[in-house]
Amino acid sequence: MEYGCIGEKLTHSFSKEIHNLLFDYDYEIREIPKGELQAFMTKRDFKAINVTIPYKQDVIPFLDEISDTAKQIGAVNTIVNRGGRLYGYNTDFSGLIALIKLNGITLEGKKVLILGSGGTSKTAVAVAEYLGALSVKRVSRTAKEDCITYEEAYKNFAVAEVIINTTPCGMYPNIIGEPINLDGFPKTEAVVDAIYNPLCSNLVVKAKKKGIKATGGLYMLVSQAAFAAELFIDTKVSEDKVYDVYKKIEQSKRNIVLTGMPSSGKSTVGKQLANELGMQFIDTDKEIEKSEGKTIPEIFTEVGESGFRDIEARIITTVSAKQNCVISTGGGAILREQNITALKGNGTIFFIDRPLEKLVTTDDRPLSSNRDDLVKRYNERYDIYCNIADEQILNDGEIDAVTKAIKEDFLK
Repeated sequence: MEYGCIGEKLTHSFSKEIHNLLFDYDYEIREIPKGELQAFMTKRDFKAINVTIPYKQDVIPFLDEISDTAKQIGAVNTIVNRGGRLYGYNTDFSGLIALIKLNGITLEGKKVLILGSGGTSKTAVAVAEYLGALSVKRVSRTAKEDCITYEEAYKNFAVAEVIINTTPCGMYPNIIGEPINLDGFPKTEAVVDAIYNPLCSNLVVKAKKKGIKATGGLYMLVSQAAFAAELFIDTKVSEDKVYDVYKKIEQSKRNIVLTGMPSSGKSTVGKQLANELGMQFIDTDKEIEKSEGKTIPEIFTEVGESGFRDIEARIITTVSAKQNCVISTGGGAILREQNITALKGNGTIFFIDRPLEKLVTTDDRPLSSNRDDLVKRYNERYDIYCNIADEQILNDGEIDAVTKAIKEDFLK
């Protein structure tokens, strides 16, 4: 290995893509089981590496020198091999500051709650103190000398104004998790989540719904990678290049999610979008039928609407974890909040708004197989479609026009 990233589980990692966009060097992703870390570090067979969960503290004993910042934090995420001597740095520190500043979040004079007790949480403490936080508390599942428990956080620190998540809760592939319930922290003004896959964790999605300023960790990942790359090859990376790489990665991971009434054109538009943009097309109704080995009318007959919605929610959770897809959802998928939250994790939601008089009934749609039921469903759901959509696209003419409008909005 010349350059790369080591960690225990790295199937979710974007690091290779990011470094390949930053500079033209060979960058490798290598999973290392805990029992093999010592042998890898002792061999020192690399020029420079990034270090991620769970080794940011474990690598320190193998280093010859550590930067002042990394020493203060007690965590290393970048190691450079110079003539056989290993130098450790913490570029997460600068990356997290860059993320906070990009999103216009202020920590000065604020009460900050940091979720997690690992290496990244120590970085977050250092950043919060550097940016002038009034108080900083770390939260762990179990009581520790320098951490409070989640029970204590709910009871004694509900006044937290900024919450920073450094735990893997909600990270791919287990995207439905969230480390805390924001209802217990009514004073929260901002949420920063170090998780970058999905692009927006459940915690971030729910914070935004409450009107709280919130961001996922992708820009932090790209920024720290740029700072690491500067150490790797002793070359400066401009802020413009960092932002450009961030936008390219973000665009390449985002999904287009289509919602709307049955017969609004979701499947037709979705297939055309996927073809033109080189993305995978997924129809959640087709995925349900494939999973159950039955048609949707048959599923309704056997388990009723509630049973169908349970199956639908499971399928939507699975497909929402995918990236670079066009996802066409069933007409009633928006009726469950968990579906909306999951779809927003990696997706931009477009409501294809086809006028009621242009919608048609078919026998394969159990809840809108006749005109009266179709009108009823439309009236029940219309406001929900509007409220949860990131963009509303009128479909009262040619499919090509709808496809073009969505594509232009998505790529802007």
